[in-house]
Amino acid sequence: MRRIQIFENGIYVVFEITDENEIKLLHFSTLPFDENDLTSRTGITGFSLVELQVSGIDRAGERHGNKYIITAPGYRMKYKYLKDLNNSLGRKLEITCFDEKTGLETVSHMQFYTGTQVVRTWTDVNNRGTENWTIEYVSSFSLTGIEKEGILPQDEKMRIGICHNSWQRELQWQFYSLEQVGLGQAQPADYQHSSKVLGVTNVGNWSSKEYIPMGYLENSEVGGAIMWQIEHNGSWHWEISDREGHLYLQLSGPSEIESHWTKELAPGESFRSVYCGIAAAAGGFDEAVAEMTVYRRLIRRKNRDNERLAVIFNDYMNCLWADPTAEKEFPLIDAAAEVGCEYFCIDAGWYADGIWWDWVGEWQESRKRFPSGLREVTDYIRKKGLVPGVWLEIEVMGIKCPLADKLPDDWFFVRHGKRVYDRSRYQLDFRNPEVRRHCDEVIDRLVSEYGVGYIKMDYNIEPGIGTELGSDSFGDGLLEHERAYLSWLDDVFARHKGLIVENCSSGGLRMDYAMLSKYSIQSTSDQDDYRRYATIAANAPSALCPEQAAVWSYPMTSGDREEVVFNMVNAMLLRIHQSGHLAQLEPERRELVKEGIAVYKRIRRDIRTSVPFFPLGLSKFSDDWVALGLHCGDKLYLAVWRREGSKYCTVPLGDKICNDMKMTCIYPSFNKDKYALNTNYRTATFCFEKTFTARLFMIEKLS
Repeated sequence: MRRIQIFENGIYVVFEITDENEIKLLHFSTLPFDENDLTSRTGITGFSLVELQVSGIDRAGERHGNKYIITAPGYRMKYKYLKDLNNSLGRKLEITCFDEKTGLETVSHMQFYTGTQVVRTWTDVNNRGTENWTIEYVSSFSLTGIEKEGILPQDEKMRIGICHNSWQRELQWQFYSLEQVGLGQAQPADYQHSSKVLGVTNVGNWSSKEYIPMGYLENSEVGGAIMWQIEHNGSWHWEISDREGHLYLQLSGPSEIESHWTKELAPGESFRSVYCGIAAAAGGFDEAVAEMTVYRRLIRRKNRDNERLAVIFNDYMNCLWADPTAEKEFPLIDAAAEVGCEYFCIDAGWYADGIWWDWVGEWQESRKRFPSGLREVTDYIRKKGLVPGVWLEIEVMGIKCPLADKLPDDWFFVRHGKRVYDRSRYQLDFRNPEVRRHCDEVIDRLVSEYGVGYIKMDYNIEPGIGTELGSDSFGDGLLEHERAYLSWLDDVFARHKGLIVENCSSGGLRMDYAMLSKYSIQSTSDQDDYRRYATIAANAPSALCPEQAAVWSYPMTSGDREEVVFNMVNAMLLRIHQSGHLAQLEPERRELVKEGIAVYKRIRRDIRTSVPFFPLGLSKFSDDWVALGLHCGDKLYLAVWRREGSKYCTVPLGDKICNDMKMTCIYPSFNKDKYALNTNYRTATFCFEKTFTARLFMIEKLS
């Protein structure tokens, strides 16, 4: 037996190679390893580095239920060697294991990123044997003993965070005890085998339709936390359960049981699992999000948009509602330019004479909506000093699109011999070179003919488990399509380096860092009630970088000035997605929009390097008060919203402030509501006289 101990970027990682030549991952934490924390009656039997299940092999031992433990040949994989490398990103470990009976080899990758306590992990499976093998499951990350530090019973110290997600109700974090998720343990620990799994799963192409593909685990006794994200734009799964008195965490992409995925490997073939990012933090949720924010900036495509943070006007929300015409657009373009917007996006409907939903797919302008052509409008947008943009839903084709009946089935998802469609649209299959060529032609034409510099790339269907054409399983077809789509995006950005493409899926239903490593900006919601949107906006930086989180600001034609301010504050620490009938607003209210955008332009250089914090915790729609902070070196920005309830609120700021700091309301300029920074107690107190009031503050050192 020998130990391999790694300390990198503040993370302790410990492996053990047993006398049977198995490799175990004993430890992954910001806390040093303590041998006494290993309390399993069977030693380190369950501390598997990788789990791999293939068809036709017996699973030894009592795994009970659908747990991904004691997988076969996973449980008998033997250690071959470890490579300890350095590359441009940081340190990298590659651990190779081998199963002699099948000839299957796994390579577990752990990529460290200099400057953050996050590791990216994935697994390669290589068939070095002479027989075909079908993979049913492979882990991208596997860690046992996630509760082991400290002496308190695990039920009293462990807290699990799950980010629930839904249309118009995005980013709703809930925190659970082990008992609340059915993993409570009798005391003293009895090591009883359990069949209960806390499984959080997505099936299909909307990667975040029920949950954001991430999670959080906190040990309150020792002040340690782990946060993870699964960086995949389709089916994924993570689970926590018990094994021999310890708890384990496993992350993966698609699997056979959860998502109808299997992959057959012939001799010489390989498969790569999905990427995952795992943060180890000393502290709690805010500290974990801070580490993850730094990491997210490191893994995404370098682009000008995330440096500049351009202000986008989109004519959809509480405005034209996907019914654009040239006549309607001209006054909006004038108003958007007047208040300081920099891009103007024509949303859905520009390509159809009437009802457009099931006609999408050709992406030719409607001369009924634009009698002199769309070019007249995009030219006018440029004349007013803005960059034109349009809405697309490139991955689908409506069942009434004239092209649909002319194309072969291999352009589309097919199951049981029939084309798959949802909500009157077919799903295009990006594995098909002809599909990608068609989509390339659409993008290139919009850029060259209309000067489009912004695309709102929407996606409003859920095609389900996948496609049977050219695949080993439905889920295999889906996975390969999703990877082909990401590759297509790479090609688009290579050809059009200045193009901004927004990731939208009925709002935030595909909010994952496979997509967001490519796209520079993400729609956070289709929520059309600005009062509820405050909660989504405040929680958004938990799942994506602030400069990628697009939040609607849509002043209502019938509102007052506080309504305008509330709308603006929703977006001003993130990315402004301006909308609303600006041309119909009375001058005082339109000036408040202009003022808000001007303030945003002064602070956006700070936003792009900031890390978020949540001084009142993660927000719920029922909260009377909401707060979001951004920490920017020796400066803080704080958005505060009052919905209802008491007119007073005290916000804890902790060690982010010191005695020589002052607080200023930077928006709106008319503010008369009271506020005070209490440096001795490290809090700020607010008194907002009216319900549904919001303010934006800056806290900085005294000059």
